[in-house]
Amino acid sequence: MQICRIYATEDGESHFEDVEVEFSEACQHGSLSAPVAVSKLKFRKNPANYDHSWHTSPGRLYVVMLDGRVEVEVSNGQKRTFQGGDVFLAEDTFGKGHRTRNIDLTPRRSLFISLDN
Repeated sequence: MQICRIYATEDGESHFEDVEVEFSEACQHGSLSAPVAVSKLKFRKNPANYDHSWHTSPGRLYVVMLDGRVEVEVSNGQKRTFQGGDVFLAEDTFGKGHRTRNIDLTPRRSLFISLDN
């Protein structure tokens, strides 16, 4: 399974990186990844016309898209679209950050899962 990571380099530029989630533990109903320590979960709903100017992530967190579509742009100019079912890891907690814009004119729902460290 692949997820996208958004991170900042020492010079403050933000980038995308595709990361493979490894499944190593077999169980009766499939396979599991290694556990990830998390501290809290927030439900989020954005209005249909929501666009957010340049900002950094408030902490290291997984964003699980439940529905809607969002375009994320990082400071090096690359853009990616995420939609319901996609997961990305936001780790650009410093630097220039990223910006987002709703692609569909519908509300967007997601989960924010904060990592412990």
